[in-house]
Amino acid sequence: MYGWLWRHLPGPVWLRVLQCGLLAAAVLLLCMTVVFPAVAPLLPHNDGTVGS
Repeated sequence: MYGWLWRHLPGPVWLRVLQCGLLAAAVLLLCMTVVFPAVAPLLPHNDGTVGS
C-alpha cells in the first residue's frame, strides 16, 4: 500500500515526503475526532468496577 501511495504522489522526493506527512496527520486527526469518540462507548474499558 505504501509503495502504491509513493508511486502515485506527484513531485520530487521532498514533496512526496511532505505529502505523506500531511496525509498521515489528516488520518490521525480524523481518527481522533471522529472514529475514536464514536467507538468509545462500545469498548469495555468504560465499565468501572471500583466502588460498586
